Amino acid sequence: MSILSTSMLTAELRKELKTNFTNESFRFCSNIDEAKPHLKDAEILITLGEDLTVQDIEEAKMLKWIMVISAGMDLMPFEAIYDKGILVTNAKGIHKKPMAEYTMSMILQYARKSDVLKEQEKRKHWNRKVEMTEINQQSIGILGAGAIGQEIARLSKAFGLQTIGLNKNGSQVEYIDETVTRNNLEVLLEEADYVVSVLPATRETHHFIGKKAFKTMKKEAVFINIGRGQTLDEEALINALHNGEIAHAILDVFDQEPLPEDHPFWEMDNVTVTPHISGISSYYLPRAMDIFKQNLKVYRKGENRFINEVDVKRGY
Repeated sequence: MSILSTSMLTAELRKELKTNFTNESFRFCSNIDEAKPHLKDAEILITLGEDLTVQDIEEAKMLKWIMVISAGMDLMPFEAIYDKGILVTNAKGIHKKPMAEYTMSMILQYARKSDVLKEQEKRKHWNRKVEMTEINQQSIGILGAGAIGQEIARLSKAFGLQTIGLNKNGSQVEYIDETVTRNNLEVLLEEADYVVSVLPATRETHHFIGKKAFKTMKKEAVFINIGRGQTLDEEALINALHNGEIAHAILDVFDQEPLPEDHPFWEMDNVTVTPHISGISSYYLPRAMDIFKQNLKVYRKGENRFINEVDVKRGY
């Protein structure tokens, strides 16, 4: 069985795979370009996903399974993958801890005015009249109550926040006090002091948050996007902030990345920009490989109980 990796796996992870699966043939490459000559022989491909093209899928004549070591797959050539009946699994869930911690850290920094305090410290200015707020007894609305959303909700409960979550069918989710669907989204938007989007980029979620949503939110609300930039209508957000429809936006993902230097977000005092780092963690690759190793055991047995199997037709 030939397993090809186009991801930058550490020497330790490579050794671990070879030690645990001695009957498999592994080839480790740094990127898809280096791997191209070997695609035709690969039965299993470990990849970031966004580097794959339709041509790559066509050239991979023996390919049966793609392991995507990320959660986002909006750039995957799913039509070609579907046509060839290739299994796709991903690393959904491994981002939940760093992304939930990022979310809570940003909420706390906003509420406790960390930027103001840091500036005072630089100027050696002693001022105890900085207007801070507590976050307990406030509410957080989570757009996308999956693995990441549930972890955000779990940490939120520890801080005494009321939690509201959006999912497809409104079913009850652990750590979330109230769930809504797209049909009654306004309930979440009207109640939440913090609105966090963890939505993936799909046809259904393109510009999911736009003019109507911002007009529905509280004027004191803070919008946080850690999902995908394409789910947000950036122009609508800029107008909402200029018009005082919401108080602040914390953005880690954007429609265009890197964010262009001339983008208005950089200069807006009521916008916090971070460079798509909410999911970064030193535990990222080991967690992804843990999922791969478990699925490889299932695959070898010819079973069909894969962790994080992706609906190739829907793209997630």
